[in-house]
Amino acid sequence: MDLLLKNATYIDWRTLEFRETHILVTGGTNGAIRFTDKFPEEKDYETLDCTGKYVTKSFAVGHHHAYSALARGMPAPEKLPQNFLEILQYIWWSLDKALDRESIKASALVTAMACAKAGATFVIDHHASPNSIEGSLNIIAEAFEEVGISHLLCYEISDRDGIEKAEAGLSETGNYLQKKQGLVGLHASFTVGNETLKKAAEMMEKMQSGIHIHVAEDLLDEEDSRKKYGKRVIERLNDYGILNSQKTILAHCLHLDEKERELVRISKAWVVENMESNLNNNVGYFNGNGLGERIMLGTDGMHSDMLRSAQQAYFAGQRFDNIDFRAAYARLRNVHKYLSHNGFSGDGENNLVVLDYPTPTPFNKENFLSHFIFGLSSCHVRDVISSGKLIVRDKKLLTVNEEEINGFSKEQALHLWSKMISGK
Repeated sequence: MDLLLKNATYIDWRTLEFRETHILVTGGTNGAIRFTDKFPEEKDYETLDCTGKYVTKSFAVGHHHAYSALARGMPAPEKLPQNFLEILQYIWWSLDKALDRESIKASALVTAMACAKAGATFVIDHHASPNSIEGSLNIIAEAFEEVGISHLLCYEISDRDGIEKAEAGLSETGNYLQKKQGLVGLHASFTVGNETLKKAAEMMEKMQSGIHIHVAEDLLDEEDSRKKYGKRVIERLNDYGILNSQKTILAHCLHLDEKERELVRISKAWVVENMESNLNNNVGYFNGNGLGERIMLGTDGMHSDMLRSAQQAYFAGQRFDNIDFRAAYARLRNVHKYLSHNGFSGDGENNLVVLDYPTPTPFNKENFLSHFIFGLSSCHVRDVISSGKLIVRDKKLLTVNEEEINGFSKEQALHLWSKMISGK
């Protein structure tokens, strides 16, 4: 059934033009929106009154880790991490090893719900579950689709748990890409040897895909690459043709030197910034200088709120990055360009968010960016439309039973934490 948004103020996400209109939304991945000054004659549509509300394109997450969703509130690790590698060893690699099919499902469901309620209808996710690899991407895909979230998934292939696990990750990736759109995932250069890197690059070419990989998130990634291979991370990836794909996503990119920045700039690859995760892990600050315009934003599993990510990119970036209001907004919206340029489905114009933003000051094209940085937040998300389908109405999910899923996720969290503590 088509959807009519009546009495809306539409904000064009590209031009920031404001328009008073009614909006007819057609469903499906090939659906569209149509503006009209009069109510359409056909009656077979659902109506949503948007009087006093603002309607614009929904958001998309450029880099997420749904597998981390059950970490909130978990017991402290056996050792307090002293550096980034220990954060991985004692927290995230402990968690991902304990994941099983049910906890993967719970993690994906609660992540999708959080995205929907924050106005994000598309997620680019990077998954790891070394003791439950086979079929893991399908579990996440089904959970996202149950909530109504479109996706671009990958499995985090790595040698850190042995070659057998790396081969299983390659197999999972190949099987998944034969059925659904996705990427070839790699953890990071320092946990991926040459043979696995070569196989991933070959799969990227064969499947006409891209690589999704963490790059220079911490200095150890660069130090490891120089020590083992005699070159820096970006040089190593470039040697395998990974930067030749316009579908490739390089996450973080904090510790690149000038030569690496130039290689990224002249390549076809995209960079995704994750400011809050970098602050949390104390690994450094993102600086987009010299990387070009292909920079988008992610959350790195910290949360699912893209407005928050954009604002933090601006606030923390003022001292370390060449960023202003417009650049922060551009990075927020660049994920749509990435998806569109590469022909990925699920992020069409019929993905919309209705904002209940009762601002006490004028709100228009001229001052939109100021409101974007200092006023708008996910608490203003009232309704969310994904591929033309209303999935959140009056801040309530329509596609799934949120209470039941939260109950299920609590059970799975306790189970997961118990496995982490016992090491089994």
